Amino acid sequence: MGIYNVHERVLAATESEVGALIDTLAGSEDALWPREEWPPMKFDRPLAAGAVGGHGPVRYTVAAYAPSTWVRFTFSGPRGFHGFHEYAVLAVDEEHTLLRHTLAMNARGLARLTWPPVWQPLHDALLEDSLDRAELACTGAVARPARRGRYVRLLRALAR
Repeated sequence: MGIYNVHERVLAATESEVGALIDTLAGSEDALWPREEWPPMKFDRPLAAGAVGGHGPVRYTVAAYAPSTWVRFTFSGPRGFHGFHEYAVLAVDEEHTLLRHTLAMNARGLARLTWPPVWQPLHDALLEDSLDRAELACTGAVARPARRGRYVRLLRALAR
């Protein structure tokens, strides 16, 4: 099963301001990953190509990293996740920047059954929280904070 999932937000910030958020991923001052509410992103070394880690049961390797611009992670787990996810920074104009997260993968085996009811809703909620963090870091406020539905709250409770 092919999966292509995109979350993006235009931020009232320069390309360099938004790009700096990518550079903080998995660090002690991470301003992009919602680590207070979700399993933290961790790697075996600082963010760089070849770093191995993930968040919770989702495992990946940093496949490519262009500082302040783009980072791509290739999946190594859970079983059946074959593909990548990435953050990219794209200038809209001098004062606005698009922050995009893309997940592109093939789900095989049991992942074909678990992606739609379990992984996708959790993934979508996590990414919207990440974009909220980016907006807060860049502007000091979040215009329309993401809300978690009942189903996502249930899945999170069951995971605990």
